[in-house]
Amino acid sequence: MGVAIRTAGEDDRELIVRLLDEAFQDDPVSGWVFPGAEYRRTTHHKLMAAFTDVVLADGRIDVTEDGSACALWMSVPAEEPGAGGSGSGAGDPAGDDGFARTRQDVDPDNERVELIGRLTADIHPSGRAHEYLWMIGVAPGRQGEGLGTALIGSVLDRCDREGRAAYLEASNERSRRLYERLGFEAAGQPLSLPDGPSMWPMWREPRSTATGSPALPEG
Repeated sequence: MGVAIRTAGEDDRELIVRLLDEAFQDDPVSGWVFPGAEYRRTTHHKLMAAFTDVVLADGRIDVTEDGSACALWMSVPAEEPGAGGSGSGAGDPAGDDGFARTRQDVDPDNERVELIGRLTADIHPSGRAHEYLWMIGVAPGRQGEGLGTALIGSVLDRCDREGRAAYLEASNERSRRLYERLGFEAAGQPLSLPDGPSMWPMWREPRSTATGSPALPEG
């Protein structure tokens, strides 16, 4: 049976924020931005809300019909270098000032909220139009059911039809290996966060013929 997918709207904001907050509580990059389980539990959702607002305004959020998984996408035109943001970071496509605003809105005393956005923006490729997978999250109790694969697969199929590339940053080794199986390749050196984990920028050239997609890493 196929997975029913729809485009999220403003009425889905709280659902998306909750999904991302739950899905990324144990992510290495989220743990670096918000060290300590209690601190992360009480603050992390604010960053997820900031991401959700940016993508609702300027991108597209796909969500499964049952509300158990979502994917945040930004279309980056060729004439605009970089997109801001990251799979687990704090970028803002509004420009350099957006990183500081995100920090003020989310956690003013936490410089890592701003730093993650600046660092990932610095490594974001420019010069070619592409689809940017900012984040994909699956409810913890639903991981392993292929929901993430269904969400990303429909966009990658469209990329293949239109001859359009795709880009993301993997936030752990497991997800990096699985994204490689989807056709993504390393796009430069890994980003080593100061005193923290690494992130892997990854680029996918469109395929001339769509092939079956393996299981997707589900954050």
